[in-house]
Amino acid sequence: MNTEEKQLAGILSRNWWLILLRGLIAVIFGFLTWFQPGISLNALVFLFGVYVLADGAIGAWIAITGRKEHEDWWVLLLWGLLGIGVGILAFLAPSITALILLFYIAIWAIATGVLEIVAATRLRKEIKGEWLLILGGLISVVFGVFLIAQPSAGILALLWLIAAYAVFFGILLIALAFRVRVFNRQPENL
Repeated sequence: MNTEEKQLAGILSRNWWLILLRGLIAVIFGFLTWFQPGISLNALVFLFGVYVLADGAIGAWIAITGRKEHEDWWVLLLWGLLGIGVGILAFLAPSITALILLFYIAIWAIATGVLEIVAATRLRKEIKGEWLLILGGLISVVFGVFLIAQPSAGILALLWLIAAYAVFFGILLIALAFRVRVFNRQPENL
């Protein structure tokens, strides 16, 4: 286990509750979307904007609080800033069409997924359960590619896909949060 990976794992371990919060926000977003399929596109844009803005802010906070401990903190910051940017864009253009929203979501999901896979591969020797972050990243990439490949999907199908993605991804983040929470409590193997 190298020092850099220990530092990143320590950052995640200390901020486990932020990962848990991200997961809970994703699950709540998913269930709200499932149980309110008749919401207008503007409401969907607003709900999506709140979700990615909160997700991005939490990711940026994790990066900033760990910047002195890890030289690659900027990857986490980039991940967070991407979410913040997409969230702000959703608020600035509330009357966007379903197709544009679809591409916002697709690009955000692909970029977030790639950055999560990169972070997870750097942590693979440091924490148990890094496969959860890798799986979450892969699901994000596949989801984004699917949305780009099937732009003519109906808005209801899009709502259900978004909800399923958010709930599944949120559950993975919740599981990861509880795994990284105990990292600092485990004695180091010599």
